[in-house]
Amino acid sequence: MNLHEYQGKDLLKKYGVAIQEGIMAENVDHAMKAYDTISEQSGNEACVIKAQIHAGGRGKGGGVKLAKNKEECREHAENILGMMLKTPQTPGGMEGPGKLVRKILIAEDAYAPDFSACKEYYISILTDRERRQNVIIYSTEGGMDIEAVAEKTPHLVHKEYIDPSLGLQGFQMRKVAFNLGLSGKAFKEMTKFIKSLYAAFTGSDASLFEINPCIKTADDRIVAVDCKVTLDDNALFRHPELAELRDVHEEDPTEVEAKKYDLNYVKLDGNVGCMVNGAGLAMATMDIIKLSGGDPANFLDVGGTANAERVEQAFRIILKDENVKAILINIFGGIVRCDRVAQGVVDAYKNMGNINVPIIVRLQGTNADIAKTIIDESGLKVHSAILLQEAADLVSEVLA
Repeated sequence: MNLHEYQGKDLLKKYGVAIQEGIMAENVDHAMKAYDTISEQSGNEACVIKAQIHAGGRGKGGGVKLAKNKEECREHAENILGMMLKTPQTPGGMEGPGKLVRKILIAEDAYAPDFSACKEYYISILTDRERRQNVIIYSTEGGMDIEAVAEKTPHLVHKEYIDPSLGLQGFQMRKVAFNLGLSGKAFKEMTKFIKSLYAAFTGSDASLFEINPCIKTADDRIVAVDCKVTLDDNALFRHPELAELRDVHEEDPTEVEAKKYDLNYVKLDGNVGCMVNGAGLAMATMDIIKLSGGDPANFLDVGGTANAERVEQAFRIILKDENVKAILINIFGGIVRCDRVAQGVVDAYKNMGNINVPIIVRLQGTNADIAKTIIDESGLKVHSAILLQEAADLVSEVLA
């Protein structure tokens, strides 16, 4: 689950991480009140207006503006609120439709009073699944795309792996500060920053914290100017207060609907809808579709209780994608009986009545023979298969 910048900063602040102070606003009047508060707290008339969407590169699309006074703040707030913001990371990139900006952040000018005396850094924490360790990735080249830095100047990207049995050690914090070329007060501030940031990462069960840029101010403070936070959905039951921060407006509407029915669904760009029970089988199904010349349109795991209602809801969700030209249902009947799934497919087909794409059903396991008979004798436009390769070949045939 992704958080907005203002939500991520609130989380960081609770763990003692120094942040660029700001107030979220959903309309211009609220933005003006936020400006008055921020201006009074910072003693500076200048502020930054930031669009709050779940995408990076907001400045490239005009979603981040510096205002020198209250009048400019109002002007930028009026322009950014309600705009369809296009960035390299919004759907379709700069050529796509963009994302609607519903919220903005009125933030202090963290670079004041001397922009030239500030230095930007990149810092992120994530989990390296291959090594089974958390890793701090950092660079002196803050404010830039870390991918570009890694490609052009890989020697400027550093990694510090953390042994989960030991946790973050003092020498590792000092190593980060040293590799960033810091000394004196800034060195001490960076070690404190890293310690608090790592505590926030582990304490919130996050899968990613990205601070870009993190700056050293003119008076040697270390401040998070921007932040991207991704939380582990599987751990949200431990953090109900964080689960409430979900913004469904920023998520794919179809994926949001799927969650209501406990369906694990991820939309892709292909033309073959997939309905499978079990994540591993779903991945294998997507692979064989690809190898057979098709393209998966989604990942959809209906779980171990693939009854008629869930199958019907899965159908409806898959068919919301206009690119779907065929549907492959691949169920292994272990806990769930194949004949019950087959009857669910037939019932769902009849209830919906408007399925105009070919459906290939492959059922294996408990009562698979009975299931095949149910499908074959249904009189519906449903093709049955026994082997997975056979099902994939049928998909290729109906798409040809």
